[in-house]
Amino acid sequence: MLISPRDAIAEVVEKINEEYFYVPAHQTIFNVPSTDVLDKGKIYAELDASLKPTDGSDVPKFSSFVPRVVIGAGSNVEFGLNLTGNIQPGPDSTTLVPVIKWKPFQSERGWAMVVGDNLFIPVRNRAYDAGNYVYTEISKTFKTGTRITFGGYDFTRDVVASANRAGGQFGFEQPLNKKVTFAADWITGKHSAGYFTPGIIFKAGPSVTGYAGYSIGNQNASGGNHFFLLELGYNFN
Repeated sequence: MLISPRDAIAEVVEKINEEYFYVPAHQTIFNVPSTDVLDKGKIYAELDASLKPTDGSDVPKFSSFVPRVVIGAGSNVEFGLNLTGNIQPGPDSTTLVPVIKWKPFQSERGWAMVVGDNLFIPVRNRAYDAGNYVYTEISKTFKTGTRITFGGYDFTRDVVASANRAGGQFGFEQPLNKKVTFAADWITGKHSAGYFTPGIIFKAGPSVTGYAGYSIGNQNASGGNHFFLLELGYNFN
């Protein structure tokens, strides 16, 4: 079958973009879920560390660690489990967070849509019985590799605030080369998940991805509500 010069050039450009700008699928950009979904049988593990080394007038120094694992189930669905609430100093409020993400739509023009749900189940020092975080997002990926993400969320009461919270969540990813991507995400609202986080995503190896960002609170930023966010992810297959 003959291929026109125009189609041949387009195919070459597409392959270059895939090789040059590829970053392994991940569950979140920093805090905002990405529109990536693992293929069936793929497994991804990650450890997130939030570090505030200095005291602020409103927010004292602390450290927090969140391990997570994600498994591709097929049909553009992935399941995962996060373990949150591991904060020092102070008593841990360990919480199991099973998650599900489904991508019902993806187009050849770079558009994608995901819907997801996180169920919060406190198991230690419980302040509530159970909670939920549901969201929907749309993303657009351009030929340069740039991707913008926008959507909305809803947290039930006691998960991030004493009352129900809803708002917007946004993301931006710009590949700088085949190993490094500048990224930023933002969850709107004045609550414990309301942060703007810019930073760098870097491909440290064929299976290893690192994330380094700085989270700035939507409230009390001048009082010390900001901290380093470091993440290390590993694709098992």
